[in-house]
Amino acid sequence: MTVHDISKTERIEMYLKAVYTVAQATPPVTISKVADYMGVSAPSSHEMLKRLETQGLLKSTAEQGYRLTSRGMETATRVVRRLRLAERLLTDVLRLDLALVHGEACKLEHVISPEVEARLSEVLGHPATCPHGLPIPGDAAPAPEMLPTLDTLAVWDRATVASIPEEDEGVVRHLVEVGVLPGATVLVREVGPLKGPITVQIADQIRAIGREVAGRVRVRPTTLPSPERFL
Repeated sequence: MTVHDISKTERIEMYLKAVYTVAQATPPVTISKVADYMGVSAPSSHEMLKRLETQGLLKSTAEQGYRLTSRGMETATRVVRRLRLAERLLTDVLRLDLALVHGEACKLEHVISPEVEARLSEVLGHPATCPHGLPIPGDAAPAPEMLPTLDTLAVWDRATVASIPEEDEGVVRHLVEVGVLPGATVLVREVGPLKGPITVQIADQIRAIGREVAGRVRVRPTTLPSPERFL
């Protein structure tokens, strides 16, 4: 395989990964969402998505947007699995700053062989999720959940953070700073009007989170004892 072929293969894998990720995070998959994820123009995104559709890797409808075919899904899940195993390696073993993990793992996802992938999973203890709380595709992976986002909670609702977005370094860095990480318990203290910030309590800290960022944090609501609503 030539260098040119490798570049072409990686580009295809990156677009299929983008469709996979957008479909789980903010469906339906549209040209503009894929363009935003890839950091390219809408025309460039449209051209590549149509090409992948012609190759039998994607299907599209006006109502449901783009979705992966069985062939496309096979490639996408393989790439995402290697990406998120690499993220685990960088976080759990190398202790890399979480905000930098995704960018570094993206450099590895295309070059990890099946043998290294299997050994990596074994060494890491066959993790089910990446450091951002997102499922690692594979036999033990949890089924994708369309959980509510933090911005949908009301005042005095309590929830456990399930996942945060992985691809935006700035957003990840901000969420790390305020403590909104997978496994953290948040209590909504105030919801700003006119799409203003959401104020949450994490342990004994009060933090404000922008509505757009809160809309990218998946949570599992928990039952709140009624007396706490009056504290």
